[in-house]
Amino acid sequence: MRQYEPDRPTPVELAAVRRSLRSGRAAMTRRSLMGGALAVGGVGALSACGIPAAGKSQGGVSADDYSEQEKVVNFSNWPEYIDVDDSGKHRPTLDAFRKRTGISVKYTEDINDNDEFFGKIQPQLAAGQDTGRDLIVLTDWLAARMIRLGYVQKLDASNLPHAFANLSEQFRRPDWDPGRAYSYPWQGISTVVAFNKKALDGVEVKSVSDLLDNPALKGRVGLLTEMRDTVGMTMLDMGLDPAKFTDDDYDAVIARLQKAVDKGQIRRFTGNDYTSDLSKGDLAACVAWGGDIVQLQADNPDVAYIIPDSGYMTSTDNMLIPNKARHKTNAERLIDYYYEPGPAAELAAYINYVSPVADVGPYLAKIDKSAADNPLILPDKATQAKSHAFRSLSSKEETAYQQKFAKLTGA
Repeated sequence: MRQYEPDRPTPVELAAVRRSLRSGRAAMTRRSLMGGALAVGGVGALSACGIPAAGKSQGGVSADDYSEQEKVVNFSNWPEYIDVDDSGKHRPTLDAFRKRTGISVKYTEDINDNDEFFGKIQPQLAAGQDTGRDLIVLTDWLAARMIRLGYVQKLDASNLPHAFANLSEQFRRPDWDPGRAYSYPWQGISTVVAFNKKALDGVEVKSVSDLLDNPALKGRVGLLTEMRDTVGMTMLDMGLDPAKFTDDDYDAVIARLQKAVDKGQIRRFTGNDYTSDLSKGDLAACVAWGGDIVQLQADNPDVAYIIPDSGYMTSTDNMLIPNKARHKTNAERLIDYYYEPGPAAELAAYINYVSPVADVGPYLAKIDKSAADNPLILPDKATQAKSHAFRSLSSKEETAYQQKFAKLTGA
Protein backbone atom coordinates (compact mmCIF):
# COMPACT_ATOMS: atom_id res chain seq x y z
CA MET A 1 0.00 0.00 0.00
CA ARG A 2 1.27 3.45 -0.88
CA GLN A 3 2.27 5.63 2.07
CA TYR A 4 1.25 9.29 1.93
CA GLU A 5 3.50 11.99 3.31
CA PRO A 6 2.03 14.31 5.93
CA ASP A 7 0.15 17.26 4.43
CA ARG A 8 0.06 15.73 0.97
CA PRO A 9 -3.50 15.08 -0.24
CA THR A 10 -4.90 11.59 0.08
CA PRO A 11 -7.42 10.11 -2.40
CA VAL A 12 -10.21 11.17 -0.02
CA GLU A 13 -8.97 14.75 0.00
CA LEU A 14 -8.58 14.77 -3.78
CA ALA A 15 -12.19 13.65 -4.10
CA ALA A 16 -13.17 16.51 -1.84
CA VAL A 17 -11.28 18.92 -4.12
CA ARG A 18 -13.14 17.64 -7.17
CA ARG A 19 -16.47 18.04 -5.37
CA SER A 20 -15.49 21.60 -4.50
CA LEU A 21 -14.59 22.39 -8.09
CA ARG A 22 -17.91 21.01 -9.32
CA SER A 23 -20.19 22.50 -6.71
CA GLY A 24 -18.36 23.86 -3.69
CA ARG A 25 -17.81 27.40 -2.50
CA ALA A 26 -15.16 27.87 -5.18
CA ALA A 27 -17.59 27.06 -7.95
CA MET A 28 -19.98 29.99 -8.01
CA THR A 29 -20.94 33.45 -6.64
CA ARG A 30 -18.36 36.23 -6.69
CA ARG A 31 -15.53 33.74 -6.29
CA SER A 32 -16.73 31.88 -9.37
CA LEU A 33 -14.62 29.19 -10.97
CA MET A 34 -13.33 30.65 -14.22
CA GLY A 35 -10.88 27.95 -15.24
CA GLY A 36 -12.35 24.52 -14.61
CA ALA A 37 -9.95 22.67 -16.90
CA LEU A 38 -6.96 24.35 -15.32
CA ALA A 39 -8.20 23.54 -11.84
CA VAL A 40 -8.76 19.88 -12.59
CA GLY A 41 -5.30 19.72 -14.11
CA GLY A 42 -4.00 21.19 -10.89
CA VAL A 43 -5.65 18.41 -8.92
CA GLY A 44 -3.65 15.86 -10.86
CA ALA A 45 -0.49 17.74 -10.08
CA LEU A 46 -1.19 17.40 -6.38
CA SER A 47 -0.58 13.69 -6.47
CA ALA A 48 2.63 13.89 -8.48
CA CYS A 49 5.77 12.42 -6.96
CA GLY A 50 8.97 14.26 -6.22
CA ILE A 51 7.68 17.09 -4.04
CA PRO A 52 10.19 17.53 -1.23
CA ALA A 53 8.91 17.16 2.31
CA ALA A 54 8.67 20.35 4.33
CA GLY A 55 11.83 21.01 6.27
CA LYS A 56 10.31 23.25 8.91
CA SER A 57 7.35 23.11 11.23
CA GLN A 58 6.86 26.83 11.89
CA GLY A 59 8.27 30.17 10.89
CA GLY A 60 8.82 31.41 7.36
CA VAL A 61 11.94 32.19 5.38
CA SER A 62 12.61 35.77 4.39
CA ALA A 63 14.50 37.01 1.37
CA ASP A 64 16.16 40.27 0.45
CA ASP A 65 13.36 42.85 0.44
CA TYR A 66 13.33 44.93 -2.72
CA SER A 67 10.29 46.97 -1.70
CA GLU A 68 12.19 50.25 -1.68
CA GLN A 69 13.72 49.77 -5.12
CA GLU A 70 10.75 48.03 -6.77
CA LYS A 71 7.42 49.72 -6.09
CA VAL A 72 5.22 46.70 -6.79
CA VAL A 73 3.16 43.98 -5.05
CA ASN A 74 2.35 40.69 -6.77
CA PHE A 75 -1.06 39.78 -5.33
CA SER A 76 -2.85 36.45 -6.02
CA ASN A 77 -6.54 36.24 -5.13
CA TRP A 78 -9.77 34.42 -6.05
CA PRO A 79 -11.84 35.49 -9.09
CA GLU A 80 -14.35 38.27 -8.54
CA TYR A 81 -13.22 38.90 -4.97
CA ILE A 82 -12.41 42.61 -5.22
CA ASP A 83 -14.20 45.80 -6.21
CA VAL A 84 -14.25 46.78 -9.89
CA ASP A 85 -15.65 49.81 -11.70
CA ASP A 86 -18.46 49.76 -14.25
CA SER A 87 -16.04 49.13 -17.10
CA GLY A 88 -14.68 46.05 -15.36
CA LYS A 89 -11.15 47.21 -16.16
CA HIS A 90 -10.22 49.11 -13.00
CA ARG A 91 -10.19 48.19 -9.33
CA PRO A 92 -10.86 51.46 -7.47
CA THR A 93 -9.28 50.51 -4.16
CA LEU A 94 -6.08 49.27 -5.81
CA ASP A 95 -5.95 52.37 -8.00
CA ALA A 96 -6.25 54.55 -4.90
CA PHE A 97 -3.49 52.58 -3.16
CA ARG A 98 -1.15 53.14 -6.12
CA LYS A 99 -1.89 56.87 -6.28
CA ARG A 100 -1.24 57.27 -2.57
CA THR A 101 1.87 55.11 -2.19
CA GLY A 102 3.37 54.88 -5.65
CA ILE A 103 3.19 51.08 -5.32
CA SER A 104 1.58 49.27 -8.26
CA VAL A 105 -0.32 46.06 -7.60
CA LYS A 106 -0.01 43.26 -10.12
CA TYR A 107 -3.32 41.61 -9.31
CA THR A 108 -3.89 38.05 -10.53
CA GLU A 109 -7.07 35.98 -10.10
CA ASP A 110 -5.33 32.62 -10.14
CA ILE A 111 -6.70 30.95 -7.00
CA ASN A 112 -9.62 28.78 -8.09
CA ASP A 113 -9.47 26.24 -5.28
CA ASN A 114 -7.39 26.00 -2.11
CA ASP A 115 -5.92 22.55 -2.75
CA GLU A 116 -5.30 23.20 -6.42
CA PHE A 117 -3.38 26.37 -5.59
CA PHE A 118 -1.44 24.61 -2.82
CA GLY A 119 -0.35 22.00 -5.36
CA LYS A 120 0.81 24.79 -7.67
CA ILE A 121 3.06 26.57 -5.17
CA GLN A 122 4.15 23.76 -2.80
CA PRO A 123 7.07 22.50 -4.94
CA GLN A 124 8.61 25.97 -4.98
CA LEU A 125 8.04 26.58 -1.29
CA ALA A 126 9.35 23.17 -0.28
CA ALA A 127 12.47 23.80 -2.36
CA GLY A 128 13.02 27.21 -0.76
CA GLN A 129 12.20 29.13 -3.95
CA ASP A 130 10.31 32.34 -4.61
CA THR A 131 6.76 31.68 -5.86
CA GLY A 132 6.67 35.01 -7.68
CA ARG A 133 3.90 36.13 -5.33
CA ASP A 134 4.11 38.64 -2.49
CA LEU A 135 0.58 38.21 -1.15
CA ILE A 136 -1.90 35.31 -1.37
CA VAL A 137 -5.41 34.73 -0.03
CA LEU A 138 -6.24 31.28 1.39
CA THR A 139 -9.09 29.85 3.45
CA ASP A 140 -8.33 29.40 7.14
CA TRP A 141 -7.71 25.64 7.16
CA LEU A 142 -5.11 25.90 4.39
CA ALA A 143 -3.63 29.02 5.95
CA ALA A 144 -3.14 26.92 9.09
CA ARG A 145 -1.32 24.25 7.07
CA MET A 146 0.92 26.85 5.41
CA ILE A 147 1.91 28.27 8.79
CA ARG A 148 2.50 24.82 10.25
CA LEU A 149 4.78 23.89 7.36
CA GLY A 150 6.79 27.10 7.66
CA TYR A 151 5.79 28.27 4.19
CA VAL A 152 4.80 31.84 5.11
CA GLN A 153 6.60 34.73 6.75
CA LYS A 154 5.93 36.33 10.09
CA LEU A 155 4.44 39.78 9.66
CA ASP A 156 6.15 42.97 10.82
CA ALA A 157 3.69 44.64 13.18
CA SER A 158 5.33 48.03 12.68
CA ASN A 159 4.00 48.02 9.10
CA LEU A 160 0.47 47.09 10.19
CA PRO A 161 -0.82 49.81 12.56
CA HIS A 162 -4.35 49.91 11.08
CA ALA A 163 -4.61 46.13 10.86
CA PHE A 164 -3.55 45.71 14.48
CA ALA A 165 -5.94 48.39 15.73
CA ASN A 166 -8.95 47.72 13.52
CA LEU A 167 -9.20 43.93 13.27
CA SER A 168 -12.61 42.86 14.51
CA GLU A 169 -12.58 41.05 17.85
CA GLN A 170 -14.41 38.18 16.18
CA PHE A 171 -11.31 37.27 14.14
CA ARG A 172 -8.42 38.11 16.47
CA ARG A 173 -7.54 34.74 17.99
CA PRO A 174 -7.80 31.73 15.67
CA ASP A 175 -6.23 28.63 17.20
CA TRP A 176 -4.03 28.20 14.12
CA ASP A 177 -2.52 31.72 14.28
CA PRO A 178 -2.84 33.18 17.79
CA GLY A 179 -2.44 36.94 17.75
CA ARG A 180 -2.40 36.98 13.94
CA ALA A 181 1.38 36.75 13.69
CA TYR A 182 1.27 35.36 10.12
CA SER A 183 -2.09 36.30 8.65
CA TYR A 184 -4.88 38.86 8.48
CA PRO A 185 -8.40 38.13 7.18
CA TRP A 186 -9.34 39.37 3.74
CA GLN A 187 -13.02 38.63 4.35
CA GLY A 188 -15.17 36.54 6.67
CA ILE A 189 -17.71 33.90 5.60
CA SER A 190 -20.84 33.13 7.61
CA THR A 191 -22.79 29.86 7.46
CA VAL A 192 -26.48 30.19 8.39
CA VAL A 193 -29.85 28.51 7.90
CA ALA A 194 -31.78 29.86 4.92
CA PHE A 195 -35.30 29.19 3.67
CA ASN A 196 -37.89 30.14 1.09
CA LYS A 197 -40.91 31.57 2.91
CA LYS A 198 -43.37 30.65 0.18
CA ALA A 199 -42.09 27.06 0.01
CA LEU A 200 -42.31 26.67 3.80
CA ASP A 201 -46.00 27.54 3.65
CA GLY A 202 -46.20 28.26 7.37
CA VAL A 203 -43.73 25.62 8.55
CA GLU A 204 -41.46 27.16 11.17
CA VAL A 205 -37.68 26.89 10.87
CA LYS A 206 -35.59 28.02 13.80
CA SER A 207 -32.75 25.51 14.00
CA VAL A 208 -30.76 22.81 12.27
CA SER A 209 -32.95 20.32 14.16
CA ASP A 210 -35.92 21.58 12.18
CA LEU A 211 -34.06 20.81 8.96
CA LEU A 212 -33.08 17.32 10.07
CA ASP A 213 -36.21 16.23 11.95
CA ASN A 214 -39.35 18.01 10.80
CA PRO A 215 -41.34 15.60 8.59
CA ALA A 216 -43.05 18.53 6.89
CA LEU A 217 -39.72 19.29 5.22
CA LYS A 218 -38.94 15.74 4.13
CA GLY A 219 -37.10 15.71 0.82
CA ARG A 220 -36.89 19.51 0.67
CA VAL A 221 -33.76 20.17 2.74
CA GLY A 222 -30.25 20.96 1.47
CA LEU A 223 -26.95 20.56 3.30
CA LEU A 224 -23.53 21.71 2.13
CA THR A 225 -20.79 19.53 0.65
CA GLU A 226 -18.26 21.51 2.69
CA MET A 227 -17.61 19.34 5.73
CA ARG A 228 -16.71 22.08 8.18
CA ASP A 229 -19.93 23.98 7.50
CA THR A 230 -22.45 21.14 7.62
CA VAL A 231 -20.76 19.29 10.48
CA GLY A 232 -20.06 22.51 12.38
CA MET A 233 -23.66 23.71 12.23
CA THR A 234 -24.90 20.29 13.34
CA MET A 235 -22.39 20.22 16.20
CA LEU A 236 -23.70 23.53 17.48
CA ASP A 237 -27.27 22.24 17.26
CA MET A 238 -26.23 19.24 19.37
CA GLY A 239 -24.61 21.42 22.02
CA LEU A 240 -21.06 20.56 20.93
CA ASP A 241 -18.22 23.02 20.44
CA PRO A 242 -16.65 22.97 16.93
CA ALA A 243 -13.49 24.41 18.47
CA LYS A 244 -13.00 21.57 20.97
CA PHE A 245 -14.70 18.39 19.74
CA THR A 246 -13.39 14.82 20.00
CA ASP A 247 -13.47 11.87 17.58
CA ASP A 248 -16.53 10.54 19.42
CA ASP A 249 -18.27 13.91 19.04
CA TYR A 250 -17.58 13.89 15.33
CA ASP A 251 -18.92 10.36 14.97
CA ALA A 252 -22.08 11.35 16.84
CA VAL A 253 -22.68 14.19 14.38
CA ILE A 254 -22.14 11.90 11.39
CA ALA A 255 -24.63 9.42 12.89
CA ARG A 256 -27.18 12.19 13.34
CA LEU A 257 -26.78 13.32 9.75
CA GLN A 258 -26.87 9.73 8.47
CA LYS A 259 -30.21 9.22 10.17
CA ALA A 260 -31.63 12.23 8.32
CA VAL A 261 -30.22 10.93 5.03
CA ASP A 262 -31.62 7.44 5.59
CA LYS A 263 -35.15 8.66 6.20
CA GLY A 264 -35.14 10.84 3.07
CA GLN A 265 -35.11 14.16 4.90
CA ILE A 266 -32.20 15.52 2.83
CA ARG A 267 -32.88 16.31 -0.82
CA ARG A 268 -29.17 16.59 -1.59
CA PHE A 269 -25.79 17.88 -0.47
CA THR A 270 -24.83 20.93 -2.51
CA GLY A 271 -22.29 23.63 -3.14
CA ASN A 272 -23.42 27.07 -4.28
CA ASP A 273 -25.81 25.40 -6.71
CA TYR A 274 -28.39 25.40 -3.91
CA THR A 275 -29.08 29.05 -4.72
CA SER A 276 -31.28 28.35 -7.74
CA ASP A 277 -33.27 25.64 -5.94
CA LEU A 278 -33.76 27.85 -2.89
CA SER A 279 -34.88 30.81 -4.96
CA LYS A 280 -37.38 28.67 -6.91
CA GLY A 281 -38.62 26.91 -3.76
CA ASP A 282 -37.46 23.43 -4.79
CA LEU A 283 -35.50 23.57 -1.53
CA ALA A 284 -37.65 24.80 1.31
CA ALA A 285 -34.69 25.23 3.67
CA CYS A 286 -30.96 24.63 3.72
CA VAL A 287 -27.61 25.37 5.30
CA ALA A 288 -26.26 28.31 3.30
CA TRP A 289 -23.49 30.88 2.98
CA GLY A 290 -24.31 34.42 3.98
CA GLY A 291 -22.83 36.08 0.89
CA ASP A 292 -25.16 34.05 -1.32
CA ILE A 293 -28.20 35.01 0.73
CA VAL A 294 -27.40 38.73 0.54
CA GLN A 295 -27.36 38.48 -3.24
CA LEU A 296 -30.48 36.30 -3.50
CA GLN A 297 -32.50 38.63 -1.29
CA ALA A 298 -31.81 41.51 -3.65
CA ASP A 299 -33.97 39.76 -6.27
CA ASN A 300 -36.28 37.50 -4.28
CA PRO A 301 -38.17 38.69 -1.17
CA ASP A 302 -39.18 35.10 -0.37
CA VAL A 303 -35.59 34.18 0.55
CA ALA A 304 -34.80 34.67 4.23
CA TYR A 305 -32.42 33.31 6.84
CA ILE A 306 -32.02 32.78 10.56
CA ILE A 307 -29.06 32.53 12.87
CA PRO A 308 -30.01 29.68 15.22
CA ASP A 309 -29.91 30.25 18.97
CA SER A 310 -27.17 27.62 19.05
CA GLY A 311 -24.96 29.84 16.89
CA TYR A 312 -23.46 29.80 13.43
CA MET A 313 -20.15 28.91 11.77
CA THR A 314 -17.61 31.48 10.65
CA SER A 315 -14.53 30.99 8.51
CA THR A 316 -12.08 33.42 6.94
CA ASP A 317 -10.08 33.90 3.77
CA ASN A 318 -6.70 35.22 4.82
CA MET A 319 -3.84 37.29 3.43
CA LEU A 320 -0.40 35.70 3.85
CA ILE A 321 3.10 36.49 2.58
CA PRO A 322 4.87 33.41 1.17
CA ASN A 323 8.50 32.58 1.87
CA LYS A 324 11.06 34.36 -0.28
CA ALA A 325 8.55 37.05 -1.31
CA ARG A 326 10.51 39.81 -2.99
CA HIS A 327 8.37 42.73 -1.77
CA LYS A 328 7.38 41.91 1.80
CA THR A 329 7.14 45.47 3.10
CA ASN A 330 5.01 46.56 0.14
CA ALA A 331 2.71 43.58 0.77
CA GLU A 332 2.37 44.54 4.43
CA ARG A 333 1.49 48.08 3.43
CA LEU A 334 -1.26 46.71 1.18
CA ILE A 335 -2.62 44.51 3.98
CA ASP A 336 -2.67 47.54 6.28
CA TYR A 337 -4.40 49.66 3.63
CA TYR A 338 -7.38 47.31 3.55
CA TYR A 339 -7.75 47.73 7.30
CA GLU A 340 -8.42 51.43 6.92
CA PRO A 341 -12.22 51.86 7.21
CA GLY A 342 -12.57 53.67 3.87
CA PRO A 343 -11.05 51.03 1.59
CA ALA A 344 -12.58 48.27 3.74
CA ALA A 345 -16.03 49.77 3.22
CA GLU A 346 -15.59 50.01 -0.55
CA LEU A 347 -14.56 46.37 -0.67
CA ALA A 348 -17.44 45.16 1.55
CA ALA A 349 -20.02 47.15 -0.38
CA TYR A 350 -19.02 45.44 -3.60
CA ILE A 351 -18.42 41.81 -2.63
CA ASN A 352 -20.99 41.38 0.20
CA TYR A 353 -18.91 39.20 2.52
CA VAL A 354 -18.25 39.87 6.21
CA SER A 355 -15.86 42.76 6.70
CA PRO A 356 -13.13 41.92 9.24
CA VAL A 357 -12.62 45.62 10.01
CA ALA A 358 -14.13 47.03 13.19
CA ASP A 359 -15.92 50.40 13.05
CA VAL A 360 -16.33 50.23 9.28
CA GLY A 361 -20.08 50.78 9.65
CA PRO A 362 -20.30 54.58 9.22
CA TYR A 363 -18.09 54.43 6.13
CA LEU A 364 -20.13 51.59 4.63
CA ALA A 365 -23.40 53.40 5.38
CA LYS A 366 -22.27 56.33 3.20
CA ILE A 367 -21.85 53.93 0.29
CA ASP A 368 -24.76 51.52 0.92
CA LYS A 369 -26.99 51.92 3.96
CA SER A 370 -28.64 48.53 3.47
CA ALA A 371 -25.25 46.80 3.47
CA ALA A 372 -24.24 48.57 6.66
CA ASP A 373 -27.44 47.38 8.33
CA ASN A 374 -27.04 43.78 7.16
CA PRO A 375 -25.54 41.47 9.85
CA LEU A 376 -24.37 39.10 7.11
CA ILE A 377 -22.00 41.85 5.96
CA LEU A 378 -21.45 43.77 9.17
CA PRO A 379 -22.31 41.63 12.22
CA ASP A 380 -23.14 43.55 15.39
CA LYS A 381 -21.62 42.47 18.68
CA ALA A 382 -24.55 40.20 19.55
CA THR A 383 -24.26 38.43 16.20
CA GLN A 384 -20.48 38.14 16.50
CA ALA A 385 -20.89 36.54 19.92
CA LYS A 386 -22.86 33.70 18.33
CA SER A 387 -20.14 32.87 15.79
CA HIS A 388 -17.97 29.77 16.07
CA ALA A 389 -14.92 28.54 14.16
CA PHE A 390 -14.06 24.95 13.29
CA ARG A 391 -10.84 23.93 15.02
CA SER A 392 -7.73 23.16 13.02
CA LEU A 393 -7.22 19.49 12.20
CA SER A 394 -4.15 17.30 12.07
CA SER A 395 -3.37 15.53 8.79
CA LYS A 396 -4.64 12.27 10.28
CA GLU A 397 -7.90 13.85 11.43
CA GLU A 398 -8.41 15.57 8.09
CA THR A 399 -8.17 12.28 6.24
CA ALA A 400 -10.40 10.34 8.64
CA TYR A 401 -13.07 13.02 8.91
CA GLN A 402 -13.26 13.67 5.19
CA GLN A 403 -13.58 9.95 4.53
CA LYS A 404 -16.54 9.63 6.90
CA PHE A 405 -18.18 12.73 5.48
CA ALA A 406 -17.65 11.56 1.90
CA LYS A 407 -19.38 8.27 2.74
CA LEU A 408 -22.28 10.23 4.25
CA THR A 409 -22.75 12.41 1.19
CA GLY A 410 -22.34 9.54 -1.25
CA ALA A 411 -19.35 11.19 -2.92
